Amino acid sequence: MAINFSLFTSLRFDVELKQAPSMGLDYAGWNYRNESPLYMLNYHRDRILRAAVHWQWDKVIDKLSGDTGLANLAEAAESAIGPLETGPFRLRILVTKEGEITFQRYDTPALEIGNFFPESLPAPGTWPSPKQPQVPPQLTVVADSADSSRSEFTHFKTTNRTVYDDARSRAGIGSISPANSVEVLIINGEDKTIMEGSTTTPYFWRDGRWITPPVSGRYSQKDGSGGNDGTSRRWALERGLAAEKEIKADQLVDGETCYISNGVSGFRAGIIRLRKNDQ
Repeated sequence: MAINFSLFTSLRFDVELKQAPSMGLDYAGWNYRNESPLYMLNYHRDRILRAAVHWQWDKVIDKLSGDTGLANLAEAAESAIGPLETGPFRLRILVTKEGEITFQRYDTPALEIGNFFPESLPAPGTWPSPKQPQVPPQLTVVADSADSSRSEFTHFKTTNRTVYDDARSRAGIGSISPANSVEVLIINGEDKTIMEGSTTTPYFWRDGRWITPPVSGRYSQKDGSGGNDGTSRRWALERGLAAEKEIKADQLVDGETCYISNGVSGFRAGIIRLRKNDQ
């Protein structure tokens, strides 16, 4: 049976991000070059395009491709927020097969600029500098109590969120909200490796560096972890903040420090908490 779905991505709208050029954060990328309140918009556009190419959604490809497509998306997103708004907001961009683009906005907490454009992720036991993710916030990160299966809908970000919704429900996490202080890690049932977080990319400290689950360049039933190539994940890998390496669910350590990131809240610290019946 055919599944009806849209492509989507969630990103931060925050005028504080426009400080990147004046602060000399040349490594920030999109926000440094464009003095934009839209966090890593170019990477969000790219992730939508990759999914559109996979499903051969030609109208979406035509609408969002190239510099013109990116500029039009930026203009539409800022218009959807309004010229007098400063944020911060979580801006959800929804794209249909026919190329219709809609926007939904939600309030989200203010965070320090170091959480969005970190020069590095501090090693466990060290205190962050101003150009690293600040603590608080610090989230509790748990492993899902059941296995999940990879699919096109875990490799690409779509409104078909059953895998993630079920994992969040098992972990006792409600709808996506700034009040949530818990994240759950999705477990690939084929090899018992960490796939990703329900709304984030996780990073674990192993052998003196931060690692994150590998993601294949194209959808694959065997390569990579089965998760999606998150925008903040791509940013971190391109700048050497982390490296790709698989990690088994049974290699997680109760109480260890981790980091998680996404396109709305940037990079945040976490603490792994294992349930007693998982140990």
